[in-house]
Amino acid sequence: MTEASAPRLRRQPQQARSRARVEAILGAADRILSREGYEALTMRRIAEESGAPVGSIYQFYPDKGAVVDALGRRYLEAFETAIDDLVERALAGELTDLVGTMVDVYAGLFRAQPGGMALWSGRHLSPELARADEASNALVAAGLQRIVEHLTGGPGGEPARRATRMVVWAANAVLHEAFKGGGEPDHGTLDELKRMLDVYWEDLRARLTDAGAR
Repeated sequence: MTEASAPRLRRQPQQARSRARVEAILGAADRILSREGYEALTMRRIAEESGAPVGSIYQFYPDKGAVVDALGRRYLEAFETAIDDLVERALAGELTDLVGTMVDVYAGLFRAQPGGMALWSGRHLSPELARADEASNALVAAGLQRIVEHLTGGPGGEPARRATRMVVWAANAVLHEAFKGGGEPDHGTLDELKRMLDVYWEDLRARLTDAGAR
């Protein structure tokens, strides 16, 4: 993590009690975002929801924006962890349905992060968090490229890089739309996303395999 993208914490929680308090603060912020939206998120409201004194919140976060940045990075880290796990599964030969598994895993993350959906749908992002979002998408695309190249038997070069970036952009757009209303998405929409990406994946696999055989 670069200095520009580092969380704006006043101090790092060292003791278990401090770490638990930070967890409570971020959990409260997530619930407020998901239920009431960004405008309702204030330091006082976070204190009420978390049970932590306002002063103790300021010990860790200088302002509301710092809380949002910390929460946003937590969402992004979950996406990065997911692609790392998918890469490991692919390299171990355990990923038999690339598209279906990928969509299900990331849909699960969207479902588990209702506060993140409220944050990203409103685009209440600091410049630092917006850059972190772009970097996270690039990391997911790079992981997907590793999977694609493993499954097609060789380096895909620029075509694979371009294609995996497009898959991440397209899947992100559809998932954001599917979960925009909160709660459970339209599962028919997720099925259509899988059909769309399946067609694209089969075409890409044929192109890369053909290019590698030349």
